[in-house]
Amino acid sequence: MASIVVFSGLIPNPKHMLRSSPSIFTGTTVSPPSFLKLQKQPYYISRSSNVDTSIRIASSTSETYGLAEIDWDNLGFSFIPTDYMYTMKCAQGHDFVEGELKRFGNIEMSPCAEVLSYGQGLFEGLKAHRKQDGSIVLFRPEENALRMRIGAERICMPSPTVEQFVDAVNMMVLANKRWVPPAGKGSLYIRPLLMGTGAVLGVAPAPEYTFLIFVSPVGNYFKEGLAPINLIVETEVHRATPGDTGGVKTIGNYAPVLKAQSVAIAKGFTDVLYLDCVQKKYLEEVSSCNVFVVKDNVIATPTIKGTILPGITRKSIIDVARNQGFKVEERLVCVEELLNADEVFCTGTAVVVSPVGSVTYLDKRVTYRNGGVGQVSQQLYSTLTGIQTGIIEDKMNWTVELK
Repeated sequence: MASIVVFSGLIPNPKHMLRSSPSIFTGTTVSPPSFLKLQKQPYYISRSSNVDTSIRIASSTSETYGLAEIDWDNLGFSFIPTDYMYTMKCAQGHDFVEGELKRFGNIEMSPCAEVLSYGQGLFEGLKAHRKQDGSIVLFRPEENALRMRIGAERICMPSPTVEQFVDAVNMMVLANKRWVPPAGKGSLYIRPLLMGTGAVLGVAPAPEYTFLIFVSPVGNYFKEGLAPINLIVETEVHRATPGDTGGVKTIGNYAPVLKAQSVAIAKGFTDVLYLDCVQKKYLEEVSSCNVFVVKDNVIATPTIKGTILPGITRKSIIDVARNQGFKVEERLVCVEELLNADEVFCTGTAVVVSPVGSVTYLDKRVTYRNGGVGQVSQQLYSTLTGIQTGIIEDKMNWTVELK
């Protein structure tokens, strides 16, 4: 027999929560807003091959929903609390079965939770965009779901199915619909988390896991926007080592870059580009972005070899570039090629495509395109964002329109 979670008693996130710490809504299960109906066209949020459990929510396509009252013209890439979050739990050795929509707020877990002591956790990042006609689209959410499953297997965690992941993301965007920026003003950043929240004292997999999603409206990741960024090549600190977890989106991959990044920013650089830890001459990635080097009509990017995150934007840019006639090579890229390139750019969910204005390596500074935006960077950025926002026809079938 199907188990259906029914929600009641909604209060949207008040405006004052934009200026204060979100804590008053902790752990409260709520009803969806009026545009989500528990009737007609059931929208299945979580499924299991063993247990028929679902949350059924459908959206009224004819009903409009007002936007939140924030300054859409000045969005940065910083957290803004929204109305709802989604959580789903499971025990070690079992499958995720049932999820629930909750008012956004702080979460509770044991001080002995696995994720706090031993870092058993993953996260993902993807975006929802509002098109000119007001409809909302996601970009390749199934790729994020697959990447989370691969990462979960690496660090001994159960994970939601691709279908559960995508359905939960769809529901979260619909529930927080008023926080999706107007067309051309930004995007709704979606942050799924998978954490070992069960209590563990010794080093071992957690007895319980939590899958959680929250969202936030965002603008540009770098304050420069599409303007070129300035990188410094790090020769001593390394982001990942062979056999490590550099190729999956585990939470432990990011704290180690903070020191080098902070030092670089203090010196006037935007971010850090890391080299391989063995020969210290091959490009890996920036703190949270993949890197591409352009020479003539050839675009090269470091091959995915276990120490580099397989970015979804990276994968998409490769396909877009090849469709536009560029030769794209995935291989080892040495630092000398970086210094002799015609153009360099970075890719990632947050930055999309970020042109590099200059790179500094061992006190040698190289400037690209006179510090301006390169033609290739601009062309690929315009194409990909055009597909993501519905301005350009999506012949790749990458976007998912929410109904």
